[in-house]
Amino acid sequence: MLSYAHGAYEEPLLGDTIGHNLERTVARVPDAEALVSCHQGLRYTYAEFNAAVDRLASGMLAAGLHKGDRVGVWGPNCAEWTVVQYATAKLGVILVNINPAYRTNELKYVLGQSGCRWLFSAREGKGSDFAEMVDHVRGALPLLERAVFFTTAAWDELAASTISAGGVAAALDALDFDEPINIQYTSGTTGFPKGATLSHHNIINNGYFVGGLVGYTDRDRVCIPVPLYHCFGMVMGNLAATSRGACMVYPAESFEPAATLAACAQERCTSLYGVPTMFIAELGQDDFADYDLGSLRTGIMAGSPCPIEVMKRVMSDMGISEMGIAFGMTETSPVTTQVRRDDTLENRCATVGQAGPHVEIKIVDPSTGRTLPRGEPGEFLARGYGVMRGYWQDPERTAEAIDSAHWMHTGDLATMDEHGYVRIVGRIKDMVIRGGENVYPREVEEFLYTHPGIADVQVIGVPDERYGEALMAWIVPRAGAQLSEADVLEFCRGEIAHYKIPRYIKFVESFPMTVTGKVQKYKMRELATQELGLDPAVAIETV
Repeated sequence: MLSYAHGAYEEPLLGDTIGHNLERTVARVPDAEALVSCHQGLRYTYAEFNAAVDRLASGMLAAGLHKGDRVGVWGPNCAEWTVVQYATAKLGVILVNINPAYRTNELKYVLGQSGCRWLFSAREGKGSDFAEMVDHVRGALPLLERAVFFTTAAWDELAASTISAGGVAAALDALDFDEPINIQYTSGTTGFPKGATLSHHNIINNGYFVGGLVGYTDRDRVCIPVPLYHCFGMVMGNLAATSRGACMVYPAESFEPAATLAACAQERCTSLYGVPTMFIAELGQDDFADYDLGSLRTGIMAGSPCPIEVMKRVMSDMGISEMGIAFGMTETSPVTTQVRRDDTLENRCATVGQAGPHVEIKIVDPSTGRTLPRGEPGEFLARGYGVMRGYWQDPERTAEAIDSAHWMHTGDLATMDEHGYVRIVGRIKDMVIRGGENVYPREVEEFLYTHPGIADVQVIGVPDERYGEALMAWIVPRAGAQLSEADVLEFCRGEIAHYKIPRYIKFVESFPMTVTGKVQKYKMRELATQELGLDPAVAIETV
């Protein structure tokens, strides 16, 4: 049996634009809460939220923005960000998400490469002066006509525009669901980021079906501590909620474990999102037991593979009985596989689920492209409604990612079992070749997670003159644990094959990470190679 599966589903895909979908929800549940921004003290019902969206859209329309224009949004999580998201969607203006961790060089690149006419931005965030950085790059961006900063007179004026019901409605009715509506720049390990271009059809369907698989209704309240600029926040969070009539809850501008727990307790959230490190931080709060999390029933863990032990603690200590894992990438809108909420504990803990509704997946030999038998590791490919339109203005890199049969090549290593469940082995680029043996870091990490003194761990390959590569484990010890290198090595001996035992151990407080919680293993390799005085030229090429 080959490693191919299709997410056959009775409910059809939506033929909606984002704006029309929002208006249908508003008509159905106008008085239900749509958005709560805890740190701003703001609340909107669906009727109030839609009116705020229409006011901003009317102001943008009157200022000359129209379908196909690009408008950037740069800043931390806030209500204004989301109003911009839906206002641009109603007009067909393509929203360009900008990572709040970017600095002037990256900001200039994404604004220039996407050709933004406008930029909506926070004035500052986490000690960074966004306004100053915008001023610094404006001279090099001839297409950038205007920058509007949140909580300024210019923003207040636009956000209070007189609603042009006919104008916004006409703009909305002129849209097609296959048209591009969002550009998200993916964080690459080399070179400049690529602008994954997504349509209404891509992201409204992904949000809708992700929300459906965790059972969202207008009675649900979704805690969203993940960044809005990323698919996890704006698609799996915002669009999953609004397409089902649920409430979006933002605990803080950026992730804070205490604020997240407080929001869940005070707002009686039923769902909680995060990457594994976020859940680890929440569970590690000294006053964790003081928060009433009894309303939580579901949630999604994504962004990086979920450690089995962390998943078990989330279910037992947080009481989230229907926690699922979603897997995908920005280029697939993002979710391609998901654990169903009625699935077994084993599948929730050890897999990333089965193919999502209306999605095709397969696992191939990365060298030949041949579809592999079930159980054999290979590259994970996805095809279907969620695959992006391409990288903005970059046909060459688009062709490298999407083949002639429209399969998206993810670069992830995975296996598929006889029931179609997918297990992530690692990244093709992360696979370690030690003396001719293929070692998958994920397998070693899962084993080390079972050590009672280890809170978090990442395994990488570093150059080795004899074997080409050697394993190195970066370990975050559990609070209060007395852990030594000898302890770790002794724990491994006799339990895993000798070539899987790390040669180097490094104890750390955290890992280099992106703002979305993805561990940057390439940075770890660079740091380790320098610290250990290794020659990077001796490493065996793994891609």
